[in-house]
Amino acid sequence: MVTTAVPPTGSTSSRTGRNRPGGHPPGRRLRLRNTFIGWTFILPNFIGFAVLTLGPVLALFYLGFTSWNAFGQAEWVGVENFRGLLTDATFHRALLNTGYYAVLHIPLTLAASLGLALLLNTKLRGVAFFRTVAFFPYITSIVAIAVVWNMLFSPDAGVINQFLTFLGVDDPPGWTTSTDWSMPAVVIVGTWRYMGYYMLLFLAGLQAIPPELYEAARVDGANAIQRFWNVTVPGLRPTTFFITVMLTIESFKVFDLILVMTNGGPGISTLVLSQYIYRKGFEEHDFGYASSVAIVLFGICIVVTVVQFLINKRRER
Repeated sequence: MVTTAVPPTGSTSSRTGRNRPGGHPPGRRLRLRNTFIGWTFILPNFIGFAVLTLGPVLALFYLGFTSWNAFGQAEWVGVENFRGLLTDATFHRALLNTGYYAVLHIPLTLAASLGLALLLNTKLRGVAFFRTVAFFPYITSIVAIAVVWNMLFSPDAGVINQFLTFLGVDDPPGWTTSTDWSMPAVVIVGTWRYMGYYMLLFLAGLQAIPPELYEAARVDGANAIQRFWNVTVPGLRPTTFFITVMLTIESFKVFDLILVMTNGGPGISTLVLSQYIYRKGFEEHDFGYASSVAIVLFGICIVVTVVQFLINKRRER
């Protein structure tokens, strides 16, 4: 004879949570709890972003259409500031200098950082020391960097020009004292400073490429150059895209290096948009006009970044 046990009355309802206090089933309470925990992590960062970044950006787009010197009420002038940019020769030169710096700085830094990453992507003894040495300029004080490099670039007593004279160059460049060579000097220092940081990103990308791909390429008879173009370059495509975007934004908003190294000189030969914004806002107290220049710089960065995303998306297809 088989006896079937009958569950106690109310056990089913207690398992489903119908008689729990509050009337919410356990699944819903767990989702609410997880949502609350998630917001506790997100909210502090979002508040900081809204107060320190989003708010000033929205204020920027308003001030760009006003005339304001930081005192009193901002006077609405519409697009008058942007009309002034069309005939502002200094703005045009700053825009040209910014593009000049970006066109030189981006490919040079990409090549130098990738070259360092390839050289230091080994398991040789002491490689960690050389990686640290390559990264050290990125965390060094920008003021110290500017002082040392200005001494090296000195036309008369600088080591660089003395070395060029030793090699037989009769008329070495004036570097930071020359309107023609001041921007190349800044580009050299900028490349030297940032290549260690982007080297680490390339190293991470190189170490993520499966070694089996290189082994298969060797078995197929590919030499070192063929392995680089057919294995390394495709494997580094996501890393290269990220570094290119970051480098582009960093190049267009360069400020501190030029400020402490040349201060936009000689003349305005190294004046860039970010420094021009600083001059118009904090030296001439024309915050409305400075905001309009900042909007233009913001638009340039957005357009260039979107174009890079579209090009990368097309290549992935």
